[in-house]
Amino acid sequence: MSTTTAAPHAVTMTSPAASWNLLRRALLADGAVSGATGTLMLVAASPLGGLLGLNVTLLRAAGLSLLPFAALLVFLSARAAIPQRLVWAIVGYNLLWAIDSVLLLVTGWADPTALGYLFTLGQALAVAAFAGLQYAGLRRVNPARA
Repeated sequence: MSTTTAAPHAVTMTSPAASWNLLRRALLADGAVSGATGTLMLVAASPLGGLLGLNVTLLRAAGLSLLPFAALLVFLSARAAIPQRLVWAIVGYNLLWAIDSVLLLVTGWADPTALGYLFTLGQALAVAAFAGLQYAGLRRVNPARA
């Protein structure tokens, strides 16, 4: 895979094979999953709230926050140059989301059903996995900077 640095903190993919590297795939997959989850939480907050035992307003707000995030991830995955600092921010945001999800359960802020626990822990693990894949993708693209 050949990469060059277009700007001090951007990674540019210069070969066709590099266009689908780990970083791009992780961003695209995260964008697709975030978009689908956000849409589901926004559109079906009322039935999900009852099924999961989670606050409907929380589900709607979380779903709404995921939609622009998902759009950004999909947009970045298609760019020739991906700003490293922005990917670091995305990794941090994903880790914060995963931590907040666990805190939601252990602090008593919510009283979810068993399915609500599974949903919340499952998406926290998925988000943490995306953060790990994005970090690994950064390391592959530019090991000296990651």
